[in-house]
Amino acid sequence: MLRRRFDPRSDLAAPGARATTHGGRAQLALTVDLPYPADIADTSRQLQREVADRVTRLTGLEVRDVTLTIRRLATVGGPVRAQ
Repeated sequence: MLRRRFDPRSDLAAPGARATTHGGRAQLALTVDLPYPADIADTSRQLQREVADRVTRLTGLEVRDVTLTIRRLATVGGPVRAQ
């Protein structure tokens, strides 16, 4: 699971989410910051699966689509490099 403990050195903003429903089905749109470094493709797929599964369990709605927008990559857990 993608749960992360709060890290004061991170610069991750709170995620945004929207949902639309029709006929017992939901479509979700998420906007997130991802930690860097990370495998972006794998992290994105895992996040989409986990969100779809959790929304289905909590609401009983079939999640048809989870559109993920990556707002930015944020350095986590280390010194910040200056240029």
